[in-house]
Amino acid sequence: MTSDVFALGLLWYVVFLLSTTCHEAAHALVAKLGGDLSAFHGGQVSLDPIPHIRREPFGMILFPILTYATSGWMMGWASAPYDPEWASRHPHRSAWMSLAGPAANFSLAILAAILIHTGIAAGVFSQPDTARFNHMVQATGAGAAAGAATFLSLLFSLNVLLGIFNLLPLPPLDGFGVVGLFMSEERARRFEGMARSLRSYSFVGLLIAWQVFGQLYDPLFDFSLRALYPLTSYSG
Repeated sequence: MTSDVFALGLLWYVVFLLSTTCHEAAHALVAKLGGDLSAFHGGQVSLDPIPHIRREPFGMILFPILTYATSGWMMGWASAPYDPEWASRHPHRSAWMSLAGPAANFSLAILAAILIHTGIAAGVFSQPDTARFNHMVQATGAGAAAGAATFLSLLFSLNVLLGIFNLLPLPPLDGFGVVGLFMSEERARRFEGMARSLRSYSFVGLLIAWQVFGQLYDPLFDFSLRALYPLTSYSG
């Protein structure tokens, strides 16, 4: 592994850790506001990654490092506990909890886009000739600005990916829980019960979601590029 690949991996991991921590902290906060203190008592209403790592050390440390070392692409997962009985009593609150994670990812992507355009306006960054996942903007000079450009590129791209992927309406993804927002309270309660019964098939749902997302990724990446640079015609 070269020093450049190692340095990129460090930036990948920092962005991954920030993104997953914000995602789960958002779930935990909205659950707390809705009356479920399960994640709060676990210390997960926090942007400190340590409580989240303690809950999912394999998904937040080992698997991301392994996937980056073997494929150059970092993947992993995190989770926040919640009370199923609370979700059954308050299905709409549970649905808002589900939506909070992807909303946090989109918020981080928007923040990255604002910082990218601020850097361009200040002359620190410029638009790249060709955009890639980790090259959505480029520095006009070397040093810290180049690292910041890569960091913001990853922050934008990864959070767009995470936000959209998690909104797919398949268990165990957040999008499946969000469906309850479009139902009456009683129908949402029955839907919540069905979602719990499908928990044992979560791995199947993830496999299907990954296949579906594989077909959606290119057009979604192009859409995110157009959103970031609406006056530019190039695509990924």
